[in-house]
Order: sequence, then structure tokens, then C-alpha cells
Amino acid sequence: MTLTAPPGSESSTRLPAPGPGRTRPAWRRALSRLDVRFTPYLFISPFFLLFMLVGLFPILFTAWVSLHDWDLIRGQGDFVGLENYQFVLGTDSFYKALRNTFSIFLLSSVPQVIAAILIAYVLDANLRAKTFWRMGVLVPYIVAPVAVSLIFAKLFADESGLINNLLMGVGLPAVGWHSDALASHAAIASMVNFRWTGYNALIFLAAMQAVPREIYEASIIDGAGRMRRFWSVTVPMLRPTIIFVVITSTIGGLQIFDEPRMFDTGGMGGASRQWMTMTMYLYELGWGPQVSFGRASAVAWLLFLIIVVIGILNFFITRRIASGGGPSAGRR
Repeated sequence: MTLTAPPGSESSTRLPAPGPGRTRPAWRRALSRLDVRFTPYLFISPFFLLFMLVGLFPILFTAWVSLHDWDLIRGQGDFVGLENYQFVLGTDSFYKALRNTFSIFLLSSVPQVIAAILIAYVLDANLRAKTFWRMGVLVPYIVAPVAVSLIFAKLFADESGLINNLLMGVGLPAVGWHSDALASHAAIASMVNFRWTGYNALIFLAAMQAVPREIYEASIIDGAGRMRRFWSVTVPMLRPTIIFVVITSTIGGLQIFDEPRMFDTGGMGGASRQWMTMTMYLYELGWGPQVSFGRASAVAWLLFLIIVVIGILNFFITRRIASGGGPSAGRR
């Protein structure tokens, strides 16, 4: 719509009428495009800034320290290159710690994921007092790791422990939980499972509740039983969550420290270091009798690289396993 000057006026020039159709200035349009493009990045930038400060910088600084003869008091010393890595890789303690770490990790993470899925499946059923049971599985997670370690260390005591008393009560021989390597790994793994199984169960429970109920109803109509629905509907729909939990369990399991550290009063990983983990070996190099921050940083970076490699392998393996088909409750 336009306005024209009345007849007889000095000018009959048409004037643009204000209204919704009027175009905005070019600078306003450019500002609007920039707002749409960059505003999401501004919202997520605090996380990345904080990560660079407390995450990325310490990792890079640790790599720098590992290349020097670093002292606690004097700070940076001479540049030694890969000498710290050569020293660490040339010791038997490193490989013993690596073996113990992987052993405890496998004994804890694999049963933990399986048990968490089963517990979540039970909690997803039509139970009475659902909130009580769901809160109950999270109680072990909020208990301090040191308290859990001290309690389990008494339960798994070699002579007067509750577990050995029960075994001897039924005629079975006592187990050397602190002398046998595999037994000590199983005892420490039980502490980890006690704390983290309920936490992971709630993650799986949230994923199960996100599964559309129509899929279960269709499988029931097709005649699928409870176990068939679990394996053909629930587990396939949990594939992304399983990948997430496996990766996070790998990262946490390879950095285990509190439970093996508090398993005995010495805190050194046993008389023959039969349950000393990588983080305990790192701690010993950094704060032990012969303090060497450079060697401790070398162990930290080797552990970091191992976690990255194992995490990538876990991701591709679980993704490959999960790539086969979707829910198949109707297949017989």
C-alpha cells in the first residue's frame, strides 16, 4: 500500500507506507544472521573454556613435564627427552601394574554392565514402591570410596574375614584374599561393582523408559515372551547406551586408585605388588621415596594413551556388534 499526495499539491511523489512488509536495513539483517549462527556456540563455550583450563592444559603440561628432569622444589630441570619413558618401560613394576589394572578392570566392568542391565530391567517392571527401589540401588554410589574400601577389606580379611568364615563354615578352604593375585583382584573388583552397578543401572533404566511402549505391545501381540522381548526388543534398543556405559566404564576402570590403595593398611599394592595398579605406580613415582615428577608424568601419559586406544577399540567393537538390525521380537 502506498500514499499519494492530494491533487494540486506541490509533489505527487509516492511515499513508502510503514508496515510489516517494509525491509530492514542491511546491518540488521547481517546482525540477525550472525546471531543465529554464533549464539549456540556462545551457550556451549563455558564448558569448552573450563575444559581447556582444567582438562586440556594439565594434559599438555604433563606431557611437557614428562620430557624433563622435574623436581618438586626446584621445578623444571634439564631436558631429557624420552629418557623418563625408557626408564618406566624398562621396569618390571610398570608391566605388573599394567597386568593388575587390566585384570581388575575386566573383573569389574564386564559383570557390572551385565548386572546393571538386568537390574534396570527388573526396575522397569511394574513393581510396588518403584521410587524406593530405584533410590535404593543408588545408595552404594553415594558412600565414600574410602569407607567402602575399609569395609570390604575387613570382609575379605585372610584370617578373620566374614567371607572366609562363611567358606570355612560350609567346609570350604579359606581364600588368601591378600596373598593370591587373582583373589585380590576379585575382591577389589567387588568393591567397584558394589559402588557403580546401581549408578549404571539407573542409566540403563532411563534408556529403557525411552523405548516406545508400542514396540513392546506389538511384540506381545506377535506372541513374544518376556525373555524374547528382553533379548529382541530391550537389548537392541539399548545399544547406544551400552556403548556409552562401556566407554565410561573403561575410562574409570583403568584409572582405579581408591579401592586398591585402601585394600590393606600399607597401601602399596601388596607384599609383592600383586594388586598395584597403574595409578598406584604413578603415585609411588610422584610421592614415593625417590620422587620423580618426570617419570610419574611419563606413566600418566602412557596411561592416557592406553585409555584412548582401549576406548577407541571399545567404541568400534561395540558399534560393530550393535550394527546388526533392530528389534526383532516378531522373528521366531
